[in-house]
Amino acid sequence: MRVALIHDWLTGMRGGERCLEVFCELFPDADLFTLLHVRGSVSATIENRRITTSFLQRLPGAEARYRALLPLFPWAVERFDLRGYDLVLSSSHCVAKGARVPRGALHVCYCFTPMRYVWDLYDDYFGARAPLAVRLAMPPVAAALRRWDRRTAVRVQHYVAISRFVADRIGRCYGRDAEVIYPPVDCQRFRLSEDAGEFYLVVSALAPYKRVDLAVEAANRLGRRLVVVGSGPEERRLRALAGPTVEFLGWQADAEVAELYARCRALLFPGVEDFGIVPLEAMASGKPVLAFERGGARETVVPLEQGIESPTGLLFAEQTVEALAEAVRRFEANAHRFVPKALRAHAEGFDRPLFKERIAACVARRREEFSRC
Repeated sequence: MRVALIHDWLTGMRGGERCLEVFCELFPDADLFTLLHVRGSVSATIENRRITTSFLQRLPGAEARYRALLPLFPWAVERFDLRGYDLVLSSSHCVAKGARVPRGALHVCYCFTPMRYVWDLYDDYFGARAPLAVRLAMPPVAAALRRWDRRTAVRVQHYVAISRFVADRIGRCYGRDAEVIYPPVDCQRFRLSEDAGEFYLVVSALAPYKRVDLAVEAANRLGRRLVVVGSGPEERRLRALAGPTVEFLGWQADAEVAELYARCRALLFPGVEDFGIVPLEAMASGKPVLAFERGGARETVVPLEQGIESPTGLLFAEQTVEALAEAVRRFEANAHRFVPKALRAHAEGFDRPLFKERIAACVARRREEFSRC
């Protein structure tokens, strides 16, 4: 059986690439297709396979400014030659699911989300903070991308969503059902800590929709120490907002992030995520999570409530500084109720070996069904 893996782009080891790494292990002889590859940016498991890139790879400055090429992405992914492959497994948050798959091949898509730039998060990327030229040009471009995204949804036989939240979005955008298999958390990367902790922690890209500003302002208001790990376009604005108790560390390697989880009091998670691996990484370290009550956090955080013996965090109902500050105060009054070993046990329900088993079983089941058609 010839297998093709398709991934939007390879520019760093984020949650999507950790899923792709498992797909590479499951199909060690598979070929990998991607719009653009920054060499050395992903793990050896991914780097060491045969990687085919699109024409975007050859454009000047593409590695640094590839997101500006968004209007070309559909054309690029449709030019991949997938003739001769029996199984196509795409991992898609943008256009990978729209590749042209040959007749007789099975296409399973592990969907992180329908194209977020033109659906739910359009305003975050192209709204009031975008340059005027972008705001003027994007409405017709986004409309065309939405039409393409919806039209090409039929090229996938089976969707697998990363959360129920995303499965609902797939139904709304594509009119398709999706099985849910949660992404992997590599619990072995994190040590269980039973220390009370020294600071609150944010681990996030510094992008507008992540709402790191709420954590910064809540720390300012309460006078609590906050450590922020990550980089992105919001960094300058967030540094300007920060008071003396807030520290920015920029990008950090995996080992340093794991140590920060072990030393923190709790993770602050004020954005809306399609799933959110970071909260589970904190739990694997024995640390609770204070999260906005929307998106994937509702599926991973067991909230502090009367009668729940092993809570893993708190959920706050409004995406405001006041609501997050109140969640911090409530956490501090109930910190004794969070048991590090129970937090770790909860995270292990999402562990990497379980993800690998579930994906393998799903693909095998879909192949058997497809062969009977």
